[in-house]
Amino acid sequence: MKRLFVLVVALLFAMPAFAVEPSEMLPNPALEARARDIGRALRCVVCQNQSIDDSAAEVARDMRRAVRERLAAGDRDEQVFAYMVARYGDYVLLKPPFKAGTWVLWLGGPLVLVVAGSALLFAARRRRKIPIVPPQPLSDEERRRLDALLKP
Repeated sequence: MKRLFVLVVALLFAMPAFAVEPSEMLPNPALEARARDIGRALRCVVCQNQSIDDSAAEVARDMRRAVRERLAAGDRDEQVFAYMVARYGDYVLLKPPFKAGTWVLWLGGPLVLVVAGSALLFAARRRRKIPIVPPQPLSDEERRRLDALLKP
């Protein structure tokens, strides 16, 4: 049972390796290594925060093919990145550059955290200022009506 568990865990960790198919690989090991490095830095436009190297989606396969074609044509890594950004936008980069168009990607999460924390702090302080008033005791009329309702 223990061996089966270890095997399943090992296969789960190895699943991203199954994304790049042998037919996609370049015959030149140096070019293939560059393609793998670039593939790990590019986001699959269909998958949620997964690199094209790890994704088995059809779009990721097309993107891997485009990267390898550009490298085989003699492009430098920077040219391949520029080609992919021109085609898909800065979103395709797993680490997009900090510029006017991507500031939301970089600052959106921390900004939401600060706004939510400020709102919670404001609500807690406001709640502390409101005095807690104990409930008023029932009047004689209210007590009679309640007794009448509770009688079986």
